[in-house]
Amino acid sequence: MMDGTDHKHLVRAVELAEEALAGGNDPFGTLLVSATGEVLYEARNETAGGDETRHPELLVAQWAARHLSPEVRRAAVVYTSGEHCPMCSAAHGWVGLGKIVYASSSEQLGKWLAGFGLPPTPVTILPIAALVPGIEVDGPDLSLADRIEAMHRKNIGR
Repeated sequence: MMDGTDHKHLVRAVELAEEALAGGNDPFGTLLVSATGEVLYEARNETAGGDETRHPELLVAQWAARHLSPEVRRAAVVYTSGEHCPMCSAAHGWVGLGKIVYASSSEQLGKWLAGFGLPPTPVTILPIAALVPGIEVDGPDLSLADRIEAMHRKNIGR
């Protein structure tokens, strides 16, 4: 179950998503927090340049692989504005990161995008656990749903 600390970190992930949107990117943000509560790394979506693989969850996994021991990675928590896509879920699993806490689910995103009249995404939306068996996940944080949906609505209006 999510607590106040989880919510605080999810709010920061949403702020990072807002920064990404302001920079011309899709609105996603992620942070990696150690077992002791230290924010180790933050990332925002960097896809505006045309590389659709520059997701913040993937950037976090890559950073963790280069800078953290397997033990520290397993104990860390990833907080993200949106549930991982399959690419990011796989990277998370391969790098061996710990728990994932997300503000909005991939199911919510799919419904929002369909409601905006957009075609399906080029990659099938799947829950994280479908790709990373046994991973601990928590989300969504429904108190952030309207804020996140508004970002995605603004993103399609550009």
